[in-house]
Amino acid sequence: MENKEIILKALKDNKELKASEIAQITGLDKKIVDKEIANLKKEEAIISPKRCYWSAK
Repeated sequence: MENKEIILKALKDNKELKASEIAQITGLDKKIVDKEIANLKKEEAIISPKRCYWSAK
């Protein structure tokens, strides 16, 4: 699984998460999570329902 897929799965399994929570759940480095979140946001695969939180569309 790619990092992007791992992050999307974590977001789908939970309602909304912060980047640090995603890193903790997935075991990925927070820098990697931040980078992939930026890419997913550009692809419009995720949204931010409130500041610093992310959710899958």
